[in-house]
This record gives sequence, C-alpha cells and structure tokens, in this order.
Amino acid sequence: MVRAARARRRARFEDREARGMTLLREWLSPQQRWQLEAHNHFEVTGCNSGSRYRIQYGVSTNVVELDADGRPRLGWCFIPEGNLVAGDVMLAQKIALETNERDALAIAKQFVVPPRRPDFPHCAGGALH
Repeated sequence: MVRAARARRRARFEDREARGMTLLREWLSPQQRWQLEAHNHFEVTGCNSGSRYRIQYGVSTNVVELDADGRPRLGWCFIPEGNLVAGDVMLAQKIALETNERDALAIAKQFVVPPRRPDFPHCAGGALH
C-alpha cells in the first residue's frame, strides 16, 4: 500500500510538472523556447531597465542578471507564493520581469553568482524568495 501511495503521489507531481512546463512553453517566444530546450534556461528583458535576465530551470535560486557580454552578474531571489512546480514559477518570474521589473526586484533578495568555471559549462543558478 505504501508503494502504491508513493507511486500515485509521484504520478500526480509528474503530471503537474508536465502541465507547468507546457504552459510555460506556450508563453515563451520561439527564441526563448529554443533556449529552454537547448540550455535549460531562457532570457528575458526587464521592462524598466532593459537589463537581461536568465531564468534557469528550477523553483529557487534560478534568476540571474547578465552583464553586457552575457555573463552572470548578480542573482535575484524571488518566487510566487504556494507550492508550485518549476514551469509555473519560471512563468511567474518571466511575467514579473517583463511587465513589472521594478516591483519584482524591490521584493527580491540579491545573491552572488559564483564565477563560471571553464570546466563547468553551466553557471550556478539564481535564488528566489
């Protein structure tokens, strides 16, 4: 019974995760969808500052502000309330930065992005609260 309950719980989570990623993809531009599929992240432009942000797959520590050369500069930590799957969190972050960047960053916490190592192809993520 315990195994069956765990299997049902895992199936519900996987279904929620799949629906969240489907909804996210519907909101992404073709370029952003390509970035997500190829690199597990996509970039958005802040509506107030014009800054570029990379939203990496995940539910926390996954928003990174990029410098003019596309290198990680600073992490921003903000997430919507509730027990949401990654696709839903990432969609909320995208919408917040593209439509209300100033207020999103006003509640966000900053974090330092570790320097990118040449032997590690993906930068470490950003944080959200």
